[in-house]
Amino acid sequence: MGANLMLFIFLFLSIISSFRADYVRPQPRQTLHFPRNPKSSSQPHQVHISLAGDKHMRVTWITKVHSAPSYVEYGTSPGEYTSVSQGESTSYSYIFYKSGKIHHTVIGPLKAGTLYYYRCGGEGSEFQLKTPPSQFPITFSVAGDLGQTGWTKSTLEHIDLCKYDVHLLPGDLSYADYLQYRWDTFGELVEPLASTRPWMVTQGNHEKEDLLIFKAPFDSYNARWKMPFEESGSSSNLYYSFEVAGTHVIMLGSYTDYDESSDQYAWLKADLAKVDRERTPWLVVLFHVPWYNSNKAHQGEGASMMAAMEPLLYTAGADIVISGHVHAYERSKRVYAGKSDPCGAVHITIGDGGNREGLAHKYNLQPEWSVFREASFGHGELKMVNLTHAFWSWHRNDDDEPVKSDQAWITSLVSSGCVTQKNHQLKKFR
Repeated sequence: MGANLMLFIFLFLSIISSFRADYVRPQPRQTLHFPRNPKSSSQPHQVHISLAGDKHMRVTWITKVHSAPSYVEYGTSPGEYTSVSQGESTSYSYIFYKSGKIHHTVIGPLKAGTLYYYRCGGEGSEFQLKTPPSQFPITFSVAGDLGQTGWTKSTLEHIDLCKYDVHLLPGDLSYADYLQYRWDTFGELVEPLASTRPWMVTQGNHEKEDLLIFKAPFDSYNARWKMPFEESGSSSNLYYSFEVAGTHVIMLGSYTDYDESSDQYAWLKADLAKVDRERTPWLVVLFHVPWYNSNKAHQGEGASMMAAMEPLLYTAGADIVISGHVHAYERSKRVYAGKSDPCGAVHITIGDGGNREGLAHKYNLQPEWSVFREASFGHGELKMVNLTHAFWSWHRNDDDEPVKSDQAWITSLVSSGCVTQKNHQLKKFR
Protein backbone atom coordinates (compact mmCIF):
# COMPACT_ATOMS: atom_id res chain seq x y z
CA MET A 1 0.00 0.00 0.00
CA GLY A 2 2.79 2.42 0.92
CA ALA A 3 4.78 1.71 -2.26
CA ASN A 4 1.64 2.13 -4.38
CA LEU A 5 0.90 5.49 -2.74
CA MET A 6 4.42 6.75 -3.41
CA LEU A 7 4.23 5.54 -7.02
CA PHE A 8 0.93 7.39 -7.49
CA ILE A 9 2.42 10.61 -6.06
CA PHE A 10 5.47 10.29 -8.31
CA LEU A 11 3.36 9.69 -11.46
CA PHE A 12 1.01 12.55 -10.58
CA LEU A 13 3.89 15.00 -10.14
CA SER A 14 5.52 13.80 -13.37
CA ILE A 15 2.29 14.42 -15.30
CA ILE A 16 1.97 17.92 -13.84
CA SER A 17 5.59 18.67 -14.78
CA SER A 18 5.04 17.49 -18.36
CA PHE A 19 2.17 19.94 -18.83
CA ARG A 20 4.48 22.80 -17.84
CA ALA A 21 7.22 21.85 -20.31
CA ASP A 22 7.51 23.89 -23.49
CA TYR A 23 10.09 21.67 -25.14
CA VAL A 24 10.41 17.94 -25.81
CA ARG A 25 13.21 16.04 -24.11
CA PRO A 26 14.49 12.94 -25.90
CA GLN A 27 14.98 9.98 -23.64
CA PRO A 28 18.52 9.35 -22.38
CA ARG A 29 19.96 5.96 -21.64
CA GLN A 30 18.16 3.70 -19.21
CA THR A 31 18.09 4.30 -15.47
CA LEU A 32 20.71 2.20 -13.74
CA HIS A 33 19.59 -0.50 -11.31
CA PHE A 34 21.49 -1.49 -8.20
CA PRO A 35 20.96 -4.03 -5.42
CA ARG A 36 19.47 -2.22 -2.44
CA ASN A 37 21.78 -2.05 0.61
CA PRO A 38 24.20 -4.66 -0.74
CA LYS A 39 26.59 -4.46 2.22
CA SER A 40 26.18 -5.97 5.66
CA SER A 41 24.10 -4.06 8.20
CA SER A 42 27.00 -2.61 10.21
CA GLN A 43 29.40 -1.85 7.35
CA PRO A 44 29.66 1.74 6.08
CA HIS A 45 28.27 2.48 2.65
CA GLN A 46 27.51 5.57 0.54
CA VAL A 47 30.75 7.10 1.80
CA HIS A 48 31.49 10.64 0.64
CA ILE A 49 33.67 13.49 1.84
CA SER A 50 33.40 17.29 1.81
CA LEU A 51 35.48 20.24 2.96
CA ALA A 52 34.67 21.37 6.50
CA GLY A 53 36.56 24.53 7.26
CA ASP A 54 40.28 25.20 7.21
CA LYS A 55 42.36 21.98 6.99
CA HIS A 56 39.37 19.76 7.85
CA MET A 57 37.17 17.25 5.99
CA ARG A 58 33.76 15.86 6.80
CA VAL A 59 33.32 12.13 6.20
CA THR A 60 29.73 10.95 5.71
CA TRP A 61 28.49 7.38 5.53
CA ILE A 62 25.41 5.28 6.26
CA THR A 63 24.89 2.06 8.20
CA LYS A 64 21.74 0.00 8.46
CA VAL A 65 22.44 -0.68 12.14
CA HIS A 66 21.59 2.36 14.26
CA SER A 67 23.93 1.29 17.07
CA ALA A 68 27.00 1.60 14.80
CA PRO A 69 29.55 4.18 16.08
CA SER A 70 30.30 7.50 14.31
CA TYR A 71 34.09 7.69 14.56
CA VAL A 72 36.72 7.78 11.81
CA GLU A 73 40.27 6.46 12.12
CA TYR A 74 42.83 7.91 9.71
CA GLY A 75 46.51 8.23 8.91
CA THR A 76 48.99 8.66 6.06
CA SER A 77 49.92 4.97 5.73
CA PRO A 78 47.63 2.07 4.76
CA GLY A 79 46.20 0.33 7.82
CA GLU A 80 48.08 2.62 10.22
CA TYR A 81 45.64 5.03 11.83
CA THR A 82 47.39 7.58 13.98
CA SER A 83 44.33 9.75 14.59
CA VAL A 84 40.68 9.25 15.41
CA SER A 85 37.73 11.69 15.38
CA GLN A 86 34.30 11.26 16.91
CA GLY A 87 31.31 12.59 14.98
CA GLU A 88 27.53 12.83 15.07
CA SER A 89 24.66 10.98 13.45
CA THR A 90 21.14 11.52 12.27
CA SER A 91 18.33 9.71 10.47
CA TYR A 92 14.97 10.56 8.99
CA SER A 93 11.64 9.05 7.98
CA TYR A 94 9.80 9.79 4.78
CA ILE A 95 6.23 8.44 4.70
CA PHE A 96 6.90 4.66 4.81
CA TYR A 97 10.67 4.91 4.32
CA LYS A 98 13.16 4.94 7.20
CA SER A 99 16.75 5.85 6.47
CA GLY A 100 19.74 4.10 7.90
CA LYS A 101 21.94 5.83 10.45
CA ILE A 102 23.65 8.74 8.69
CA HIS A 103 27.07 9.52 10.18
CA HIS A 104 28.95 12.83 9.85
CA THR A 105 32.47 13.06 11.26
CA VAL A 106 34.94 15.91 10.81
CA ILE A 107 38.59 14.89 10.66
CA GLY A 108 41.69 17.07 10.87
CA PRO A 109 43.71 19.16 10.90
CA LEU A 110 45.01 17.64 7.66
CA LYS A 111 48.04 18.50 5.56
CA ALA A 112 47.39 19.96 2.11
CA GLY A 113 48.03 17.85 -0.98
CA THR A 114 48.38 14.67 1.09
CA LEU A 115 47.03 11.15 0.67
CA TYR A 116 45.20 9.84 3.75
CA TYR A 117 43.82 6.40 4.51
CA TYR A 118 40.70 6.10 6.63
CA ARG A 119 38.13 3.69 8.02
CA CYS A 120 34.60 4.49 9.16
CA GLY A 121 33.13 3.12 12.38
CA GLY A 122 35.90 0.65 13.06
CA GLU A 123 35.02 -1.85 10.35
CA GLY A 124 34.56 -2.35 6.63
CA SER A 125 36.81 -1.31 3.78
CA GLU A 126 39.69 1.10 4.04
CA PHE A 127 39.20 4.24 1.96
CA GLN A 128 41.70 6.81 0.81
CA LEU A 129 41.34 10.53 0.14
CA LYS A 130 43.55 13.23 -1.29
CA THR A 131 43.39 16.67 0.31
CA PRO A 132 43.41 19.68 -2.04
CA PRO A 133 46.58 21.73 -2.50
CA SER A 134 47.13 24.86 -0.44
CA GLN A 135 48.14 26.97 -3.42
CA PHE A 136 47.81 27.16 -7.21
CA PRO A 137 47.27 25.28 -9.38
CA ILE A 138 44.01 23.62 -8.36
CA THR A 139 41.50 21.80 -10.58
CA PHE A 140 37.73 21.55 -10.05
CA SER A 141 35.59 19.03 -11.89
CA VAL A 142 32.06 20.28 -12.53
CA ALA A 143 28.85 18.43 -13.39
CA GLY A 144 25.24 19.22 -12.55
CA ASP A 145 21.94 17.36 -12.88
CA LEU A 146 23.56 13.94 -12.53
CA GLY A 147 20.84 11.39 -11.85
CA GLN A 148 21.45 7.67 -12.29
CA THR A 149 21.41 6.75 -15.97
CA GLY A 150 23.88 5.19 -18.36
CA TRP A 151 24.95 8.71 -19.29
CA THR A 152 25.59 9.46 -15.62
CA LYS A 153 27.88 6.46 -15.45
CA SER A 154 29.73 7.67 -18.53
CA THR A 155 30.09 11.18 -17.07
CA LEU A 156 31.45 9.82 -13.79
CA GLU A 157 33.96 7.65 -15.65
CA HIS A 158 35.19 10.71 -17.55
CA ILE A 159 35.47 12.75 -14.35
CA ASP A 160 37.49 9.91 -12.84
CA LEU A 161 40.01 10.37 -15.66
CA CYS A 162 40.39 14.04 -14.74
CA LYS A 163 43.12 14.84 -12.21
CA TYR A 164 40.80 17.01 -10.15
CA ASP A 165 41.06 18.15 -6.54
CA VAL A 166 37.44 19.12 -5.71
CA HIS A 167 34.14 18.29 -7.41
CA LEU A 168 31.45 21.00 -7.74
CA LEU A 169 27.81 20.03 -8.26
CA PRO A 170 25.26 22.85 -8.82
CA GLY A 171 22.13 20.93 -7.86
CA ASP A 172 19.98 17.92 -8.85
CA LEU A 173 21.93 15.02 -7.44
CA SER A 174 20.04 11.73 -7.23
CA TYR A 175 16.72 12.48 -8.97
CA ALA A 176 15.12 10.49 -6.15
CA ASP A 177 11.96 12.56 -6.57
CA TYR A 178 10.22 11.24 -3.43
CA LEU A 179 11.38 7.61 -3.95
CA GLN A 180 13.88 7.54 -1.11
CA TYR A 181 15.69 4.33 -2.00
CA ARG A 182 17.06 6.26 -5.00
CA TRP A 183 19.07 8.38 -2.58
CA ASP A 184 20.68 5.14 -1.42
CA THR A 185 21.47 3.90 -4.94
CA PHE A 186 22.87 7.31 -5.85
CA GLY A 187 25.13 7.18 -2.81
CA GLU A 188 26.44 3.80 -3.94
CA LEU A 189 26.92 5.04 -7.52
CA VAL A 190 29.08 8.03 -6.61
CA GLU A 191 30.97 6.47 -3.67
CA PRO A 192 34.04 5.45 -5.73
CA LEU A 193 34.64 9.12 -6.61
CA ALA A 194 33.00 10.96 -3.70
CA SER A 195 34.97 8.98 -1.08
CA THR A 196 38.32 10.04 -2.57
CA ARG A 197 37.86 13.75 -3.36
CA PRO A 198 35.63 16.33 -1.65
CA TRP A 199 32.24 16.79 -3.32
CA MET A 200 30.75 20.24 -2.73
CA VAL A 201 27.09 20.41 -3.69
CA THR A 202 24.10 22.71 -3.60
CA GLN A 203 20.42 21.92 -3.95
CA GLY A 204 18.25 21.84 -7.07
CA ASN A 205 14.53 21.45 -7.61
CA HIS A 206 14.79 17.64 -7.51
CA GLU A 207 16.07 17.85 -3.93
CA LYS A 208 13.01 19.73 -2.69
CA GLU A 209 10.73 16.71 -2.14
CA ASP A 210 8.14 18.54 -0.05
CA LEU A 211 4.76 16.89 0.44
CA LEU A 212 2.13 19.52 1.28
CA ILE A 213 1.88 19.67 5.10
CA PHE A 214 3.37 16.20 5.60
CA LYS A 215 7.02 16.81 4.75
CA ALA A 216 9.22 19.90 4.79
CA PRO A 217 11.43 20.55 1.75
CA PHE A 218 15.03 19.32 1.56
CA ASP A 219 14.83 16.98 4.58
CA SER A 220 16.48 14.09 2.74
CA TYR A 221 19.12 16.28 1.12
CA ASN A 222 20.04 18.06 4.36
CA ALA A 223 20.32 14.80 6.29
CA ARG A 224 22.53 13.09 3.71
CA TRP A 225 24.67 15.88 2.23
CA LYS A 226 25.82 18.11 5.06
CA MET A 227 27.97 20.97 3.79
CA PRO A 228 30.15 23.46 5.77
CA PHE A 229 27.38 26.01 6.32
CA GLU A 230 28.09 26.47 10.02
CA GLU A 231 31.80 26.83 9.34
CA SER A 232 31.03 29.68 6.92
CA GLY A 233 28.63 31.51 9.24
CA SER A 234 25.45 30.42 7.45
CA SER A 235 22.31 29.32 9.29
CA SER A 236 21.22 26.99 6.48
CA ASN A 237 22.72 23.98 4.71
CA LEU A 238 21.21 25.41 1.50
CA TYR A 239 23.86 28.14 1.17
CA TYR A 240 27.46 28.37 2.36
CA SER A 241 31.00 29.16 1.22
CA PHE A 242 34.46 27.67 1.44
CA GLU A 243 38.01 28.58 0.46
CA VAL A 244 40.61 26.40 -1.17
CA ALA A 245 43.93 27.23 -2.88
CA GLY A 246 43.36 30.87 -3.77
CA THR A 247 39.66 30.44 -4.58
CA HIS A 248 36.62 31.60 -2.62
CA VAL A 249 33.61 29.49 -3.63
CA ILE A 250 30.03 30.49 -2.76
CA MET A 251 27.18 27.98 -3.04
CA LEU A 252 23.75 29.63 -3.12
CA GLY A 253 20.19 28.30 -2.89
CA SER A 254 17.83 28.90 -5.81
CA TYR A 255 14.94 27.41 -3.82
CA THR A 256 15.16 29.29 -0.55
CA ASP A 257 14.40 32.98 0.03
CA TYR A 258 16.90 35.30 -1.64
CA ASP A 259 15.30 38.77 -1.68
CA GLU A 260 16.90 41.70 0.14
CA SER A 261 15.03 40.94 3.37
CA SER A 262 16.04 37.25 3.42
CA ASP A 263 18.60 35.52 5.62
CA GLN A 264 20.40 34.24 2.53
CA TYR A 265 20.85 37.76 1.12
CA ALA A 266 22.14 39.04 4.47
CA TRP A 267 24.54 36.11 4.73
CA LEU A 268 25.80 36.62 1.15
CA LYS A 269 26.41 40.31 1.76
CA ALA A 270 28.38 39.51 4.93
CA ASP A 271 30.33 36.70 3.26
CA LEU A 272 31.35 38.88 0.31
CA ALA A 273 32.50 41.61 2.69
CA LYS A 274 34.92 39.14 4.31
CA VAL A 275 36.54 37.93 1.08
CA ASP A 276 40.23 38.85 0.92
CA ARG A 277 41.16 39.03 -2.76
CA GLU A 278 44.85 38.97 -1.95
CA ARG A 279 44.46 35.56 -0.29
CA THR A 280 41.72 34.32 -2.65
CA PRO A 281 41.93 36.28 -5.92
CA TRP A 282 39.32 34.06 -7.59
CA LEU A 283 35.63 34.34 -6.67
CA VAL A 284 33.41 31.52 -8.01
CA VAL A 285 29.66 31.20 -7.37
CA LEU A 286 27.33 28.23 -7.92
CA PHE A 287 23.55 27.81 -7.77
CA HIS A 288 20.99 25.75 -9.64
CA VAL A 289 18.82 27.98 -11.85
CA PRO A 290 20.81 29.93 -14.47
CA TRP A 291 20.50 33.70 -14.84
CA TYR A 292 21.85 33.76 -18.39
CA ASN A 293 20.15 31.14 -20.52
CA SER A 294 19.32 31.20 -24.23
CA ASN A 295 17.75 27.74 -24.20
CA LYS A 296 13.95 27.55 -24.44
CA ALA A 297 13.96 25.35 -21.33
CA HIS A 298 13.38 27.08 -17.98
CA GLN A 299 13.47 30.48 -19.64
CA GLY A 300 13.28 33.34 -17.13
CA GLU A 301 13.10 31.15 -14.01
CA GLY A 302 16.19 32.77 -12.50
CA ALA A 303 15.08 36.35 -13.17
CA SER A 304 13.94 37.26 -9.64
CA MET A 305 17.06 35.84 -7.97
CA MET A 306 19.17 37.61 -10.57
CA ALA A 307 17.45 40.94 -9.86
CA ALA A 308 18.15 40.59 -6.14
CA MET A 309 21.67 39.19 -6.13
CA GLU A 310 23.46 40.04 -9.38
CA PRO A 311 24.30 43.61 -8.24
CA LEU A 312 25.94 42.14 -5.12
CA LEU A 313 28.05 39.67 -7.08
CA TYR A 314 28.96 42.25 -9.71
CA THR A 315 30.08 44.78 -7.12
CA ALA A 316 32.11 42.10 -5.31
CA GLY A 317 33.79 41.13 -8.59
CA ALA A 318 32.57 37.53 -9.03
CA ASP A 319 34.70 35.91 -11.74
CA ILE A 320 32.68 32.83 -12.70
CA VAL A 321 29.06 31.80 -12.05
CA ILE A 322 28.10 28.15 -12.62
CA SER A 323 24.56 26.76 -12.70
CA GLY A 324 22.60 23.69 -13.84
CA HIS A 325 18.85 23.06 -14.29
CA VAL A 326 18.85 23.49 -18.08
CA HIS A 327 19.87 20.13 -19.54
CA ALA A 328 22.43 21.53 -21.94
CA TYR A 329 25.72 23.41 -21.92
CA GLU A 330 26.27 27.14 -22.47
CA ARG A 331 29.12 29.59 -21.81
CA SER A 332 28.83 33.37 -21.85
CA LYS A 333 31.19 36.28 -22.24
CA ARG A 334 31.72 38.40 -19.14
CA VAL A 335 28.25 39.84 -18.69
CA TYR A 336 26.17 42.01 -16.37
CA ALA A 337 22.58 43.31 -16.52
CA GLY A 338 21.94 41.41 -19.74
CA LYS A 339 24.87 42.88 -21.67
CA SER A 340 28.53 42.13 -22.19
CA ASP A 341 30.62 43.83 -19.52
CA PRO A 342 34.39 43.38 -19.05
CA CYS A 343 33.88 43.55 -15.26
CA GLY A 344 30.98 41.07 -15.18
CA ALA A 345 31.09 37.33 -14.53
CA VAL A 346 31.49 34.49 -17.01
CA HIS A 347 28.26 32.45 -16.71
CA ILE A 348 28.36 28.70 -17.37
CA THR A 349 25.30 26.43 -17.53
CA ILE A 350 26.21 22.76 -17.14
CA GLY A 351 23.03 20.85 -16.28
CA ASP A 352 24.00 17.97 -18.54
CA GLY A 353 25.54 15.39 -16.23
CA GLY A 354 23.29 12.51 -17.26
CA ASN A 355 19.77 13.00 -15.85
CA ARG A 356 16.87 10.71 -16.80
CA GLU A 357 14.79 13.53 -18.31
CA GLY A 358 16.99 13.96 -21.37
CA LEU A 359 18.50 16.99 -23.09
CA ALA A 360 17.04 20.42 -23.86
CA HIS A 361 17.65 20.79 -27.60
CA LYS A 362 15.62 23.89 -28.44
CA TYR A 363 17.28 27.31 -28.33
CA ASN A 364 16.19 30.88 -28.86
CA LEU A 365 18.12 33.18 -31.18
CA GLN A 366 21.67 33.31 -29.79
CA PRO A 367 22.17 36.54 -27.81
CA GLU A 368 25.26 38.69 -28.14
CA TRP A 369 26.61 37.55 -24.74
CA SER A 370 26.43 33.80 -25.55
CA VAL A 371 29.72 32.33 -26.79
CA PHE A 372 29.09 28.58 -27.05
CA ARG A 373 26.07 26.34 -26.49
CA GLU A 374 25.29 22.69 -27.15
CA ALA A 375 22.75 20.15 -25.92
CA SER A 376 24.95 17.17 -25.06
CA PHE A 377 25.77 15.28 -21.89
CA GLY A 378 29.17 16.03 -20.41
CA HIS A 379 31.24 17.58 -17.62
CA GLY A 380 33.50 20.58 -17.11
CA GLU A 381 36.99 21.10 -15.72
CA LEU A 382 38.11 24.40 -14.19
CA LYS A 383 41.82 24.77 -13.50
CA MET A 384 42.94 27.80 -11.50
CA VAL A 385 46.47 28.04 -12.89
CA ASN A 386 47.57 31.11 -10.92
CA LEU A 387 46.16 34.35 -9.52
CA THR A 388 45.61 35.81 -13.01
CA HIS A 389 44.56 32.94 -15.28
CA ALA A 390 42.19 29.98 -15.21
CA PHE A 391 41.50 27.41 -17.93
CA TRP A 392 37.96 26.15 -18.49
CA SER A 393 37.07 23.17 -20.67
CA TRP A 394 33.83 21.32 -21.36
CA HIS A 395 34.01 17.65 -22.30
CA ARG A 396 31.12 16.19 -24.26
CA ASN A 397 30.20 12.53 -23.82
CA ASP A 398 30.61 11.37 -27.42
CA ASP A 399 30.14 7.63 -27.90
CA ASP A 400 31.47 7.10 -24.39
CA GLU A 401 34.63 9.11 -25.11
CA PRO A 402 35.20 12.51 -23.45
CA VAL A 403 35.60 15.01 -26.28
CA LYS A 404 36.85 18.51 -25.41
CA SER A 405 34.24 20.59 -27.24
CA ASP A 406 34.68 24.02 -25.67
CA GLN A 407 37.58 25.68 -23.92
CA ALA A 408 38.64 29.16 -22.86
CA TRP A 409 41.28 30.97 -20.87
CA ILE A 410 39.72 33.26 -18.26
CA THR A 411 41.58 36.26 -16.84
CA SER A 412 40.77 37.16 -13.23
CA LEU A 413 39.00 40.42 -12.42
CA VAL A 414 41.70 41.09 -9.83
CA SER A 415 44.36 41.21 -12.54
CA SER A 416 42.19 43.31 -14.88
CA GLY A 417 41.74 46.03 -12.27
CA CYS A 418 37.96 45.59 -12.01
CA VAL A 419 38.04 44.59 -8.34
CA THR A 420 40.05 47.66 -7.30
CA GLN A 421 37.70 49.81 -9.36
CA LYS A 422 34.67 48.41 -7.52
CA ASN A 423 36.03 48.51 -3.96
CA HIS A 424 34.35 51.83 -3.16
CA GLN A 425 31.02 50.53 -4.52
CA LEU A 426 31.21 47.46 -2.27
CA LYS A 427 31.11 49.62 0.85
CA LYS A 428 27.46 50.56 0.25
CA PHE A 429 26.47 46.91 0.59
CA ARG A 430 28.21 46.46 3.94
